[in-house]
Amino acid sequence: MNKNRIPGELPSPSDLINPAQLVTAYYAERPDSGVPAQRVSFGTSGHRGSALQRTFNEDHILAITQAICAYRKKAGVDGPLFLGIDTHALSEPAAVTALEVLAANDVVVMTAAAANEHSYFGYTPTPAVSHAILRYNRGRTSGLSDGVVITPSHNPPEDGGFKYNPPHGGPAEGSITKAIQDQANEFLERGLEGVKRVPFARAREASRTHDFLEEYVRDLGDVLDLEVIRGAGVKVGVDPLGGAGVRYWGAIADRYRLNLTVLDDVVDPTFRFMTLDWDGRIRMDPSSAYAMRRVIEARDKFDVTVACDTDHDRHGIVTRSAGLLSPNQYLAVCVDYLCRVREGWKPSAGIGKTVVSSSLIDRVTAKAGRKLYEVPVGFKWFVEGLFTGSLVFGGEESAGASFLTRDHQAWSTDKDGIAAALLAAEMTARGGRDPGELFEDLCREHGRPVSERIDAPANAEQRARLAQLSAKDITASQLAGEPIEQILTTSPAGGHAIGGVKVITRSGWFAARPSGTEDVYKIYAESFRDHDHLVQIQEQAQAIIAGVLGQTSGVVSTA
Repeated sequence: MNKNRIPGELPSPSDLINPAQLVTAYYAERPDSGVPAQRVSFGTSGHRGSALQRTFNEDHILAITQAICAYRKKAGVDGPLFLGIDTHALSEPAAVTALEVLAANDVVVMTAAAANEHSYFGYTPTPAVSHAILRYNRGRTSGLSDGVVITPSHNPPEDGGFKYNPPHGGPAEGSITKAIQDQANEFLERGLEGVKRVPFARAREASRTHDFLEEYVRDLGDVLDLEVIRGAGVKVGVDPLGGAGVRYWGAIADRYRLNLTVLDDVVDPTFRFMTLDWDGRIRMDPSSAYAMRRVIEARDKFDVTVACDTDHDRHGIVTRSAGLLSPNQYLAVCVDYLCRVREGWKPSAGIGKTVVSSSLIDRVTAKAGRKLYEVPVGFKWFVEGLFTGSLVFGGEESAGASFLTRDHQAWSTDKDGIAAALLAAEMTARGGRDPGELFEDLCREHGRPVSERIDAPANAEQRARLAQLSAKDITASQLAGEPIEQILTTSPAGGHAIGGVKVITRSGWFAARPSGTEDVYKIYAESFRDHDHLVQIQEQAQAIIAGVLGQTSGVVSTA
């Protein structure tokens, strides 16, 4: 990190991107399909990269979009495609490219009306796209719709992202993303031979306008008790962090007559208004105390202050009583609250969490009498359950969650930062106590978890080895003074590979997973004793993994 970049402070001019340079690179730079880093790669949230690094350029979007068209044809998906974009600088150029390919393949594309006279498209949050897909497909057995969201989520301003949501409305499962990824890379290898395209003017004429905002805001009362928020007069502060939901919050306040104030409605692709994250970079991360500094500073002005990332699929919750809640803290509070008050939910439906989320969720779920559905990292593992109603809630440690409507229907099968954020206002209104106070109640009843994620070095070979570990590779019998009770390399729900290992004792656990992009692996750890016990778990976890990988241990950073 540049020593002049201070986390929590506003960026200097030299920290800001040059949008013109970035967009020029999108069109001018050509990826080399022989360079692994420059090929299409779908992670847990689609393909991401930067035009300056030749990892998110027009060739990528041409190839990916044509591959999606090929998948749609093979899968028999022939309804409209809902297209949403966020406020990153590369999102609109990528949308132009995608629309040209989709139109050439006779796909009817639904887009939001232009945000202003300076843009071709309106901004659309990820949950609004998911909700639109579900709403359109409800009651249909043919002519089903799907969607594309162009966003790199909370990533830095120079990044772009592109993800596909099939007719179930959520993130595409691995078999689909692999097919799209492999086909796209074939197009790149062949110099884009086989990619269809029409001029943008013709593509625009073939597309249709869809009012995502009106549809989402109108239906929001199905998933939240907005009347109780209005009736209690809860003061809500919202910072959209310059993201795709910037116009949604005012519309929600107006329609439901909420005491809601938008702290800042500026949209600027440099994101110069964001305070620097832990490493001195700009990220629109609503779970980072550094990035959320101005939101935290406003906490005493409101009963609840919330924020969302750039595509509004992640939430950040700030309370008067506790400040910024960690994602795990708030997820546990959500599960407890919703299980107590959503009387229309079927008792047989379960609660979804990832293997690296807090075990407090396990304890809260058991108290509620519901089944726990523990899956690998990635929201895609919750989609089927949310779609069919076998899950009432799915949440992951990176501040993403979604839950059913009050009458047990699918709302958004992708993460919904807006609904999760406003739920904090609902629970405050109903009981007169904010989520921070409710978390303290849970700690008194179930124990207080202390958790942290750290990164440790690992080269490509070691990361590959870690991803393939089996339980027998872990020969230790104790962790931080307690007998090891369970070693997981597959998820309790479904038996899917977790891409690493999780080691569990009576009062703590750790999980180790390789990074997909950096020469590090991630150690997630939690203790129900105290911070000293957490440190013991972390140190012994590093020693255990280092022994398996044949390396010396060493921490890179905490996150």
